Amino acid sequence: MATLLLIGYFAGVIAGVSPCILPILPIVFVAWTSPLPESIDNRRQRQRRALSVVAGLVLSFGIITATGTALISSLGLPQNFLHDAGIALLVIFGVGLVVPAIGHVLERPFARLTRTSATGSGSGFVLGLSLGLVFVPCAGPVLAAISVLGARHQFTIYSLLLSLLFAAGAATPLLTIALAGDRLIERNRRLAARARRWRPVGGVLLVAIGLSLAFNLAAPLQRALPSYTQSLQNWLEGNAQTSAALRQLQNQSTTGSLVTCENLAAAGRNFSTLNCGQAPEFRGITAWLNTPGEKPLTMGSLRGHVVLIDFWTYSCINCQRSLPHVEAWYQRYHQAGLEVIGIEAPEFAFEHQVANIAAAAKTLGVTYPVAVDDNLATWNAYENQYWPAEYLIDASGAVRHVDYGEGHYSDTEKVLRSLLAAHAHSPLPAPTSVPNLTPLGSLSPETYLGTDRSQYLNNGAMTTGASATYRDGYPPLGSYDLGGTWRTEPEYIEAGHQASLTLNFQAAHVYLVLGGTGTVTVSLDGRTARTLHVSGYPTLYTLASLPRNGEGLLTLGVSPGVRAYDFTFG
Repeated sequence: MATLLLIGYFAGVIAGVSPCILPILPIVFVAWTSPLPESIDNRRQRQRRALSVVAGLVLSFGIITATGTALISSLGLPQNFLHDAGIALLVIFGVGLVVPAIGHVLERPFARLTRTSATGSGSGFVLGLSLGLVFVPCAGPVLAAISVLGARHQFTIYSLLLSLLFAAGAATPLLTIALAGDRLIERNRRLAARARRWRPVGGVLLVAIGLSLAFNLAAPLQRALPSYTQSLQNWLEGNAQTSAALRQLQNQSTTGSLVTCENLAAAGRNFSTLNCGQAPEFRGITAWLNTPGEKPLTMGSLRGHVVLIDFWTYSCINCQRSLPHVEAWYQRYHQAGLEVIGIEAPEFAFEHQVANIAAAAKTLGVTYPVAVDDNLATWNAYENQYWPAEYLIDASGAVRHVDYGEGHYSDTEKVLRSLLAAHAHSPLPAPTSVPNLTPLGSLSPETYLGTDRSQYLNNGAMTTGASATYRDGYPPLGSYDLGGTWRTEPEYIEAGHQASLTLNFQAAHVYLVLGGTGTVTVSLDGRTARTLHVSGYPTLYTLASLPRNGEGLLTLGVSPGVRAYDFTFG
């Protein structure tokens, strides 16, 4: 993992010279060469202020990125509150540069804290904190992995350290630019003499940039420039070793007994000799559904039964294709001693809401007990890595079979029947015959639309909590274009005026998680296919179904207020 920390730092350095950094470059110049206290003319003091700005940026960006929605929700704040607070601080500091009286008021608390004359370090640190709240670099695999951990409430000291190193890497080019500019000023006495007179101009620039960030006016410039760092980012972050390390970071373990169990099963090991140890107890479950009185179950209370643990989340199309098999097994074998426990492990924020889960379970026909693993404590106890995932446990409480993902239903049912037969007092009913709808052939990758993981957006950049107007075109295969106005959040995009989305895909079936209220007009290869009416809790909608797997161009006309989360394919 030490190597991943080093990669995280250099990934930040790459982000710090990418087009996404452009909006805050002028802020950096103003912040580090135009401090609030007029007494700061000593070069060492200016450098100290620059370092304090860096420290504030690294700390705020690192913490916000690592903890994600967990921190925001724990404070009871809307998703864009901290971003808006950062912009407000930038504007306030800009006004302080323009109006000296306000600047003195702003610097006074820091002078009192140090009990000496103000050096600007304290105010620089606060200004750095505000920069960290609005700093949104281009998201590569490292930053995406950190953001996912935060969104899933999987905060660890290691993920925080990785986030801080990424932020430090991104701040390094900015600090270099600032110190180089300071050196230029120091060498040119005439330039240094004019620097003080530039401060009001810098303040106006700071206010203007703060407002441009508030209204996302810098997005067209970002979209107009090519991503000249993309190949370098792919080389550093997209290689097999880094990908494996990031998967291990996100899933806590890739070498535990349960993971080894799955590997042995996949290698053809006979389940009758396969024993992966006692099944972990349910942990951190915040609600139970479909149990008497919604009371909790324990592994101890299930002893003597064959138990199938199924990890799922209701907006996952892979899970939805596997649920009919799991439900059929429960209906067919429950009287023969089978217990099924669905562990609902949320991926999106809306999947943490018990009312949404209960409604979705009813709609999807889930009648077996469901445990809401809100903080993914049971997920981590089982060393799980996927949605869906099945763990078969024998009557003694030992895990005997593990299967990740879709398919392999007949193999799982054979193991299930054998475990039941070992304790059955009567013949088992006939096997189930649910069609296996696992897609075959090449498919477009799962495509998330929020700012946390927007790598498949073809025609621009996104800023969390901001609205922007896009001009769509013809995206390459496996990517999408936005059109009209969209507001972008970490997990979703929300349609505004004349919003549209064009997706170039390969699949037989296209699905999209939608929320909010409104309509979505779906056109396939230029022909209107259907109009969807979106309302209620966010859930999965079918956009297109083709006779066979193939390429297609999907265009969506989306009414204001509709939220789009994630494309999946089948």
